[in-house]
Amino acid sequence: MTFSELGLSNEVLQALSELGFENPTPIQEQVIPQLLLGESDLVGLAQTGTGKTAAFGIPLVERINSGEKSVQGLVICPTRELCLQITKDIRSYSVHKKLRVTAIYGGASIEQQAREIKKGTHIVVATPGRLIDMIGRKLVRINAVSSVVLDEADEMLNMGFKEDIDEILNNVPKQRNTWLFSATMPKEVARISKNYMDDPIEVSVGSKNQSAENITHAYFVVNERDRYFALKRLLDFNPDIFGLVFCRTRRETQTVASNLIRDGYNAEALHGDLSQQQRDNVMGKFREKVTQILVATDVAARGIDVNAITHVINYNLPDEVENYTHRSGRTARAGMSGESLVLINSREAGKIKRIEKIIQKSFEKRNIPEGTEICEKQLLNLIDVVVATEINEKAMLKYEDIIYDKLGGMEIEDLVHKFLSLEFNRFLDYYRDAKDLNANIRGGSDKGSSDRGRNVKGDTQRFFVNKGRLDNINPGALVRAICDYAKIDSSQIGEIDIMREFSFFETDKKVAESVLAKMEDAEIDGDSINVEFAGPKKGGNRSRQRRDHRKGNNARRNSRGRRRR
Repeated sequence: MTFSELGLSNEVLQALSELGFENPTPIQEQVIPQLLLGESDLVGLAQTGTGKTAAFGIPLVERINSGEKSVQGLVICPTRELCLQITKDIRSYSVHKKLRVTAIYGGASIEQQAREIKKGTHIVVATPGRLIDMIGRKLVRINAVSSVVLDEADEMLNMGFKEDIDEILNNVPKQRNTWLFSATMPKEVARISKNYMDDPIEVSVGSKNQSAENITHAYFVVNERDRYFALKRLLDFNPDIFGLVFCRTRRETQTVASNLIRDGYNAEALHGDLSQQQRDNVMGKFREKVTQILVATDVAARGIDVNAITHVINYNLPDEVENYTHRSGRTARAGMSGESLVLINSREAGKIKRIEKIIQKSFEKRNIPEGTEICEKQLLNLIDVVVATEINEKAMLKYEDIIYDKLGGMEIEDLVHKFLSLEFNRFLDYYRDAKDLNANIRGGSDKGSSDRGRNVKGDTQRFFVNKGRLDNINPGALVRAICDYAKIDSSQIGEIDIMREFSFFETDKKVAESVLAKMEDAEIDGDSINVEFAGPKKGGNRSRQRRDHRKGNNARRNSRGRRRR
């Protein structure tokens, strides 16, 4: 089927042709004819990347009377990024119909948005909070709205917009059409359908979602303390990655991104603590592929519509397993293939099973790549880059004498090896003695005592740390801090015990003095930690040795004391 067979106007067909649209996607083929009739409400179950924006945007454009300057179409979506993307798309569909489409969202000038509305607009695309604000200030009137679209309804409810959506739907005319789109159908989404929609048609394209079919799902089991190191290996094993890394919290997102930047990766963070200008800057660089890796929270990543994303990496699984579909749907766009990779600890295998039921696809269980595998992958990539590099003959001619004077006496084999080694040596050095990061699926808990079976060979030194579970300390965070500040490998760290208000860890005794000195000003997630020598572990013995040489010893901090930057 082609778009010309769907009963669209010449103006819209011309716009679609200019956009390069040829054949409708499954959801467009099913939904557009129904919505053009304007006789029914509709519930569409579709994941991100199925073409649902065009599925509701095209019929919405067709149903607008351009001679009327009132707001006739209303699209409600969860985030600013998605709001702007939908606005851009609808404008492109309506370019030859001369419709005015206005985006309303928080973080931008409400006065400017009000001026746009006052000029006369046909379609408003809005986030719930800003729309409620403008309705309350009488800056926008929705009493003439004939079509309401709720896009990513499940995500809006997850973000706490239930009351706002109720208020909006209670203020639009009762004689209207409501079109609801959602990746999942939790109880609250079903409640909206029941309370605000009139016998809606239901369309589901989950099984026909080509984007979802092109996604490979895989998981890796690692110990909590090795999570960040495992992430680095996945990135190094995929040198051409253009990807999203999802974290659960803003703090974790910023920490992971900062660590990646520090370790030489081309990464940025996207989360709710950024100003609007910072968010725009980060997203602009990612869309232009200036940034290779975007580390983001679920909320901040809503509305990201970038076709070439090769990998989605779940640093943690989302709190609600249903949200996994939103994450994985960011890859495999526009007929391309993609991978959704998940890092889990030994206790999270059950979540993978639940996700498999939701997406109706199986996960591959993979091993974290070994150092030798990564080095080989990096070498082959480096060779490919060299082969694909174009030679600027004119520019090189200027320096030809210098080049041959310096390099002319070298054998071709030596020359090739030296040039490749410029970039490749750092991977060889880093992964020379790399340990195995893979954990058993039925391993012990990561919550308290970590990896009791993994002991440092030889004598060990035990340390006391003045932070514990109440401070949100976990084995992974502690190991990362030790490795970052003490500059040792995680293989030199022994048993870790996370208690309620404090923690213990062991290291190889050979590096103990260095660890103690280098962790003088250590922090975990911005909080200072106090590290001291402790006595050997003996049933319940929590004694620790005084660090008389440590500066500030006369005003020793309490084990619960905090000092913020």
